[in-house]
Amino acid sequence: MLVTTGGRTDKEWVEKARGIAEELRVPYVPRRKRSIAGLQQEYKEDCLVVGKNRIELYERNQASPFFFHPNAAMLRLKRIKKGESDPLIEAADFKRGMSFLDCTLGLASDSIVASFIAGETGKVTGIEANPYLAYIVKQGLLQWDSGSIEYNQAMRRIHIQSGSHLEILQSLDSNSVDVIYFDPMFEETIPESSGIQALSGFALHETLSSEAVKEAMRVGNKRVVLKDHYKSGRFYEFGFTVLRRKTSKFHFGVIEL
Repeated sequence: MLVTTGGRTDKEWVEKARGIAEELRVPYVPRRKRSIAGLQQEYKEDCLVVGKNRIELYERNQASPFFFHPNAAMLRLKRIKKGESDPLIEAADFKRGMSFLDCTLGLASDSIVASFIAGETGKVTGIEANPYLAYIVKQGLLQWDSGSIEYNQAMRRIHIQSGSHLEILQSLDSNSVDVIYFDPMFEETIPESSGIQALSGFALHETLSSEAVKEAMRVGNKRVVLKDHYKSGRFYEFGFTVLRRKTSKFHFGVIEL
């Protein structure tokens, strides 16, 4: 990984890019009017670009970058505000004031929705194995302006941790979190899911293990929830009760605690 600036920049953003590189412990490379493709070809690295509007992450040999955008979460929050139900919230039986640990943060859509429901008295924590994705999503949650004070507050309240979800689960006290949530990369791809496509090149494919599920059952206080493709065998492998959704390509599985 290397860090550089956007095409048009100034001293302030150069210093910001240098600071991000130092925080992530990766090299800073001056842009000097070079293209991203040119920098990647020269350095043979992925590239994090610090622009004035957003931070973008370019995978080597890929023209389209990953960047934080809470579109899916915003649509779900608008439906909730209209009084509609949300499949995850129903599966988790999640309510205001409860705590939620998202072991596979990704784009943070599920964590944003959970944080909105939990409110100021609840707590939502997201774990992302890739430190660069964790950094981009953390900054996005802190800076994104949705146009709604309520939605912004929900994003700002989320705590982000970078690391292995198994190791973090092992460090937590028993019965200390109401809901533990897993949304691993689907074994079967869903072509229309642009969010998964944007994430797939950088996501660390940390396979869900029996040990992680066992730890989740120890740490969890009410439910462990798994979101997975409807064809997945993980529901049965790990003992989840499947909540089938006839019109969806993914289902939720639940372990009551």
